[in-house]
Amino acid sequence: MTVSEKAPRNNDLIYGLNDRPHFTATVFAALQHVLASFVGIITPTLIMGGALGLQSEIPYLISMALFVSGLGTFVQAKRFGPVGSGLLCLQGTSFSFISVILSAGFMVKARGGGTDEILSTIFGVCFFAAFIEVVLSQFIGKLRMLITPVVTGTIITLMGLSLIKVAMTDIAGGFGAADLGAASHVFLAALVLGTIVVLNRVDVPFLRLGAIVIGLTLGYVVAWLMGTVDFANLPEVPVVSVPVPFKYGFNFDWVAFVPVAVIFLVSPLEAAGDLTANSMISRQPVKGPLYIRRIKSGLLADGLNSAMAAVFNSMPMVTFAQNNGVIQLTGVASRYVAFFIAGLLVLLGLFPMIGAVLQLMPKPVLGGAELVMFGTVAVAGIKILAEAGLHRRNMLIVAISVGMGLGIAAVPEVLRELPQALRNIFESPITVGALCAIVLNIFLPEEFIELEEDDFDPEASILQVMENPDLPAKAEPASKAAVAQLNR
Repeated sequence: MTVSEKAPRNNDLIYGLNDRPHFTATVFAALQHVLASFVGIITPTLIMGGALGLQSEIPYLISMALFVSGLGTFVQAKRFGPVGSGLLCLQGTSFSFISVILSAGFMVKARGGGTDEILSTIFGVCFFAAFIEVVLSQFIGKLRMLITPVVTGTIITLMGLSLIKVAMTDIAGGFGAADLGAASHVFLAALVLGTIVVLNRVDVPFLRLGAIVIGLTLGYVVAWLMGTVDFANLPEVPVVSVPVPFKYGFNFDWVAFVPVAVIFLVSPLEAAGDLTANSMISRQPVKGPLYIRRIKSGLLADGLNSAMAAVFNSMPMVTFAQNNGVIQLTGVASRYVAFFIAGLLVLLGLFPMIGAVLQLMPKPVLGGAELVMFGTVAVAGIKILAEAGLHRRNMLIVAISVGMGLGIAAVPEVLRELPQALRNIFESPITVGALCAIVLNIFLPEEFIELEEDDFDPEASILQVMENPDLPAKAEPASKAAVAQLNR
């Protein structure tokens, strides 16, 4: 490591990346990481299984989500050759894929497919699509020239907005509920939502990190006291879940593949940002060859972990951002903690009783938390757009892309003259919005904007370093050429 690449000293870190904390500190830090990520790991599976009517398989699918999250976390932290960032990065199932996976599942269901065909198609498509990220991981700088912040922000915003309907339906009682919109449903959702809001505003970091878990637990207990939770069938659940590769078979469908592939174009850019943030918090270099190699290795692990997740019947993997907050809270950045996290997640994944209990969570309880989580996804996209600069060109791209995506979701009949195969592809608001954003970003002329020296954006500088590691670390007044480079 050269002098310029050495990580600065940080008094906030008790244990650095390669330190080995004592056993008690390691276990305590690992438990906090699992607590912070647990809901994020299991919720996408709960949503997918509930929406597609796969209730009998949900306990097993949740077990596999926990199992592969543990394996993926170990790969990411341990690093095998060029695979893995070597950071304390927790891997988990991604919310980004929910809407496109639901579209694929509903498509198979509409043509009469049963549970096995639905799941075999979903996991088969995700397996092949994961290799898009594997390839792109080695060209992340060039990818950013095509998938710019305005494109990424538009797609992420559409992800969040397109899922709001799912959250509101669950708040009302869930798809097909006979008492949709009952006052008891709204009360439970409001209780969970209110708890999350209150805990997010307190000054205790641990309560803020665990706000969603606490809110869901409180809602679950209140629902049980109200008599809406029935544990009668729990004794029928198997004691141990045995991971079986492609348990439901293997199927592939091009129509289902395209929307999933679009998300895999964007996910490397999100993961690169999370890995950069983790490097900064862990006091590792954020410029130079070591940093670039770490980003590429981390993204390669993300892609291969997603392929592995599909093999073991789970949704695609992604590097979790919320665990960066746990590192700041505990002051422990040691990658050896990740080995304990991985072991805990694998252990939890072997017992389907956990998934069976979570499956019984009433839809309104889950919906109260979903509204926060999906809304947060949309706001994250808006934040990226704001940082990209909403000048005339970018506003036009966002307006058309979001309008087309949400418009087709609201009025799918506009596509009725298209062939059925194309209609199935373009009924996904994310596919339509992403294609619009990419095409407009390529063909609309750039605008040159003068920036003052005080307008320097450190986050934009990080993205610029990823494209060109030889750039100076200290920002200089932006020229027109520099601004054009950032806008591309």
